[in-house]
Amino acid sequence: MNFSELLKIALSTLKANKLRAALTLSGIVIGVFSIIAIMTLLNALQAGIEGGLSELGSNTFQIQKFPAMQIGGPGGRGRYRNRPDITYEQGLRLMDKATLYKYISLEDYMGEKTFKSSRFSTNPNHTIGGVTTEYLACNNRNVQFGRFFSENELLNNSRVVVVGLDVVEKLFPNEDPIDKYITIDNNQFRIIGVFEKKGEGFGQSNDNFALMPITTMQQIYGKNSRSLNIAVMAPSKETYNETLENVVSVMRSIRKDKPGQPDSFEIFSNDSLIGQVNSFTKYFKYGAGFISFIAMLAAGIGIMNIMLVSVTERTKEIGIRKAIGANNRSVLIQFLIEAVILCELGGIVGILMGLITGNLLGLYLNSPVVIPYDWVIIGLVVCSLVGIVFGVYPAYKAAKLNTIDALRYE
Repeated sequence: MNFSELLKIALSTLKANKLRAALTLSGIVIGVFSIIAIMTLLNALQAGIEGGLSELGSNTFQIQKFPAMQIGGPGGRGRYRNRPDITYEQGLRLMDKATLYKYISLEDYMGEKTFKSSRFSTNPNHTIGGVTTEYLACNNRNVQFGRFFSENELLNNSRVVVVGLDVVEKLFPNEDPIDKYITIDNNQFRIIGVFEKKGEGFGQSNDNFALMPITTMQQIYGKNSRSLNIAVMAPSKETYNETLENVVSVMRSIRKDKPGQPDSFEIFSNDSLIGQVNSFTKYFKYGAGFISFIAMLAAGIGIMNIMLVSVTERTKEIGIRKAIGANNRSVLIQFLIEAVILCELGGIVGILMGLITGNLLGLYLNSPVVIPYDWVIIGLVVCSLVGIVFGVYPAYKAAKLNTIDALRYE
């Protein structure tokens, strides 16, 4: 018998035993569903995190007092707290002494602020920042309406702001916000521009903020009461590492870090943050893979058990087939095909359910829709292997049945 005939026989046998096939499928479905759902969710979260982290411009890194990402419990931040703040003067000295960079942006931020217009008010979860004119280039931002503040406005401590779209939608619905005024901590600022929408990262909005000249920020809120962030853009991708070495060396000198001691500041870039995220999530993937392996092993044992029962129930059928000319190889292949089809059907159902569930959870957590193609392929291959490995013994047992004994079986 050729392969197509054996395939038809296997499919008709499974169709005739729908309940048994469905119960056998359930184990495979659960195993594949668990791995695909977890991997889809992790990949969706990872894609969302990477999108949220990609805030710096290309060839750009940032200097700040605390690490951008920190894993290690609530006490982990304590060892960084005793570092001296990065001051505005240190930023100016860096701009003067560093010899290899394209732009340097000095940035001073404060959170938990409420913005008010003449009619509306925001929640107290907005951020204000004082920055220099190089901010746009260093932070991959663009102004959608209006303009960014000028060097002259920076020098004159002008009370102007550029705001995110969330601020506009909340305070100035259905009206042009340019040249309108907002109040922050009883100080009035004129809106001169609106940033392009950035979306969300880490489940939080990147558009609920306002930026003013850093000189204005320090005039109102004090000059050296907070640690600044410094964004540095290298002239090109080829000079990135050289720029990083030059800036770190100058910054260590400015902050009087002694030779042999670690830096008293943190350096991070998009790539370094994404690398940390990938390193962190891989352990979850290992754990999910191990759990799913156990589930697939249990499902494989279930398939072997069902196939052995099937061989026993169909002993007389096997005897008749052998009596009319079927050889051992045909019987072996038929039972193997049944086992593989069961596993593949279960795998396909599990993959579809896993993709839907993982992406629904990802959407709930504001992550993009993803399809982990590598794990889909792995799932299908593993299903085939499970069908072959756990179907071999029942198929071999069926193929080795003695024709006379099988015909006599009741």
